[in-house]
Amino acid sequence: MKDRKLSAEEVIEFSKQKEGHFFDRKAKEISGKKVQKIAVALANADGGDFVVGIKDDKDEPDFHFRWDGASNKEFFNPVFQNIHDISPRIPYSAEFMFDERVGTICLRVTIEKSEKVHNTTDGTVYIRVSAQSLPIKDSSRIQALAFAKGESSYEDMVFNDARAEDIFESKEITRFLLDYSPNSDPIDFTINQNLVNRESYEPRVAGLLLFNDNPVTLMPRKCGIKITRYETEEYTPEREHLKEQISIEGCLYEQIHQTSKTITGLMSNIKIWTPDGLKKVDYPPETIWEILVNAIIHRDYSISDDIHILIFNNRIEIISPGKLPGYVTTMNILDARYSRNAKIVRTLNRYRNPPNKDMGEGLNTAFQKMKEWRLKAPKIEEKENSVQVTILHTPLATPEEQILEFLGSNDKIRNRDARGITGIKSENKMKRVFYKMRDNNLLEPVYSSTGKTVVAWKKLK
Repeated sequence: MKDRKLSAEEVIEFSKQKEGHFFDRKAKEISGKKVQKIAVALANADGGDFVVGIKDDKDEPDFHFRWDGASNKEFFNPVFQNIHDISPRIPYSAEFMFDERVGTICLRVTIEKSEKVHNTTDGTVYIRVSAQSLPIKDSSRIQALAFAKGESSYEDMVFNDARAEDIFESKEITRFLLDYSPNSDPIDFTINQNLVNRESYEPRVAGLLLFNDNPVTLMPRKCGIKITRYETEEYTPEREHLKEQISIEGCLYEQIHQTSKTITGLMSNIKIWTPDGLKKVDYPPETIWEILVNAIIHRDYSISDDIHILIFNNRIEIISPGKLPGYVTTMNILDARYSRNAKIVRTLNRYRNPPNKDMGEGLNTAFQKMKEWRLKAPKIEEKENSVQVTILHTPLATPEEQILEFLGSNDKIRNRDARGITGIKSENKMKRVFYKMRDNNLLEPVYSSTGKTVVAWKKLK
């Protein structure tokens, strides 16, 4: 059990830290039942930290007064007892954090993602979703979670041909720890986060991918990114269509940013013919970013292949090695929550500017932005040993077409409903579409009982 002395700034940082998918904090009077609930939820999801002795926002809105530590370590014995009572045993580590100004102690518990499904002593299974610890009551969902837990991850493998210094002495971990709170040295941080074997000090694959300055030179498997630009719209391009090929290497954080920058540069020179003439091809930058990040953090690193990004005149294809993990399918991928590489996902989220900022919402954001831009949704396909996401520059049906399709099976449509199906955000812009369709003898208004207000629209009879 470690002891850590916190500066005044670090106490404030912990007190201000937002609760989320990887972090929770509770007052020191937390019940044993809630301790088990949080610990089980984190272990069943992607792991994370919770601190006992810092109040919730709702209990203390002012972060200056949230720190409420105990006077001695023995106060936290019930916390350890309740964690130990969970079956099967949860993998965790803990440290006492001292605020020397007032002489009080808080307990920080780090829960590892577990390969097993855990439940509290009353038999309830919880899972962490964003900032909530939610119960799973449906037996089929518990079975699905158990199936997902049965898969080991290559990121946890100890890599014997590398040294701990390949992580401890890198420029990347130095850069990362400059912004990390609490203040930690490289050895302390990587051991505490289980990025190196705690007994042999040999690095795990996740540690090398995250913090070695160029893991491609160390890893026995390909783990970089190849970007290929084809000057064509053909689905089977010829060699003559190949314009440029670029390889991206480096730690994962660097790969993400360098790849995004490279894609943006290549896309800036692509133009295609549209009904309005020759136009620059534009995609929502959030869509490209979220799908790229998703491919990097969830790919199967046990497969010796790079991520391939193919840029055509009318589409972008991002191909990630490995099938969809666990119980995730192309049908439930926007709702399912599963991380093949929990250590990678969790650690990237700890950067000051995390690439996976909105944990669990990345693909939803990608799809929503395409809708807002009036482009068709990305296409996700599971291949023999990879997952391909195609971002098409194909306009959706016009708002008019979507409204008429809706009215094919409904009597009327409200402004709010129309905005939902067309992706148009403005109520007034939606009204203009309705007025245009009225003027073209396609729709007629539905009035309120007073006959003064238009409440909906229907097909003109």
